This record gives sequence, C-alpha cells and structure tokens, in this order.
Amino acid sequence: MKNQSKIKKGTLAVGRFEIPYRIYGNEGPLIVCLNGVQQSMAMWHSFISRFFRTFRIVVFDFPNQGKGKIISGTSTVVLDEQVEILEAVVKGANSTGQIILCAASWGGVVALLYAMRNQARIHTLILASMGTKPNERMVETIKKGMALSPESRQEMSETLIQSFGQNLPETVKEKIVTQFRTMSREKLDSFYEHGLFVLSTKQLTDLVDLKSIRTKTILISGESDSIIDQDDVRFLASQLPNSELKVIKNVGHYLHLEDKTVLDIYEDILTQVIA
Repeated sequence: MKNQSKIKKGTLAVGRFEIPYRIYGNEGPLIVCLNGVQQSMAMWHSFISRFFRTFRIVVFDFPNQGKGKIISGTSTVVLDEQVEILEAVVKGANSTGQIILCAASWGGVVALLYAMRNQARIHTLILASMGTKPNERMVETIKKGMALSPESRQEMSETLIQSFGQNLPETVKEKIVTQFRTMSREKLDSFYEHGLFVLSTKQLTDLVDLKSIRTKTILISGESDSIIDQDDVRFLASQLPNSELKVIKNVGHYLHLEDKTVLDIYEDILTQVIA
C-alpha cells in the first residue's frame, strides 16, 4: 500500500481486553470495518487499498482474533462486550460526524446492535454475508467442527473451506490452513464458544429489534453463499425499514476475498453514500 505515512497504529485498553487498531487516511468520511469470526483486520487489506485516499478507514481485531487479547477473565466474549469494543474504537477514531459501518458476517450482528443503540451516530450500514439465522449447512459445519478434537486443527480448516470457502483463491485457503494450524488454545476455545452461541441463538431477532433501525442499510450477499440462504437475506431486508439488497453473482460467503471485482460494488455504494 502506498503512502504509509497515512497509517496510524495503536492499541486500546477496553475493560479486560487489548484491542489493536489501524486508521488509514487522514481525511474524508469515516468507515469503521468489522471482521467476521476468526478473521483479522487483514481481511480488509484490498478494501483499504482501494478506498483509503477518499475515506478514513478504521480496522481492528476483536479479542482472540488476529492480535486482539483477553487480559483477564473468561475466554468468552459476549455480544455486549463486542459492542462496547466497537464503541471504544469509534471514540478512539475521534470522529465528530456520522460514520459508515462496514461489516462482514458476524460483524454485521455487532454492527446492527450498535446501530440500534446509537442510531444518531450512524450514517450508513453496509452489511455483507449475513442473514437472521444459521442455515442447515452452517449448523452442520459447526457441529462437525466442534466434534473434532483440539489437535485436529488441519481437519477443522479443511471442513470450513469445504463448507463455505470453496471459491477462495488458493493463497487465501493456504492462509486459513496455516491460521488453524498455529491457532492458540485460547483462540480455539473462542472459536468453539462462538459456535455454541450461534447454535443456541434461534435468530437475529432474538438479539436486535430490527424494525427500530431506521439507518440506511445496504445488504450485500453472494448468490453462491452456501451458509446464508437467499430467502433469509431477503427476509432480513424486509425487517429493516430503510434497506437495500444487492445480490452478487458468482461469489460466495467471502465476497471480495473471492473476487476483487466485488470492490466495484462497494465503490458504487460508497459513491452514492457520500453524494
């Protein structure tokens, strides 16, 4: 990435957590990006490279993701704590105006709950690869992964790739395998605990009052996403009063990580947002 002088690096102390963050770009509307489960802020690299000249972009790692750390207490990080972390990141960015939240997968759940509580702060929500409940394929994958022993890290990564990462470039698949092979016990426990939480939560409406969110919301869904049903995505769009759904052909759950041309869709959206 060019112009490294435009990168601000830091770590926030948020309760019992240490949260690393990066801010790219010095001017423009603020975008805060939220990762999916067991993804680090590195997932936004190509997004940042495309847009940091026009926007200020903040990325960060939740606890037990990337370099995010739990300093004390249980390894379980509940949803309210994740929302508190997002709140601290937004404040740490010293934003004085409204912000754009751009989230992937589980990050969208955190973004929606934050938006429900802080609607005046949010200009636009851009939520990728999310629905209101786990579909049968997701449940099957979670149960299969949780049935494996902690020593079966290679098999865990292969299970995830086979279930919903088939369209990823080989280089990204290799990174996932390496990530699981070197995963600490704490991060592995976090991965299992998130799986238990997903299985115990019937649907998103148990967590968020969707109809109360009046913020402009754009949903992006890969037509080939094997763990998010398109009927469910359309239902989610129907529950958000000010939403728009964009279904992208020939990509799955990982969208721009599978095909960088998906960033053209993001550019169209962001151009409209700041118009």
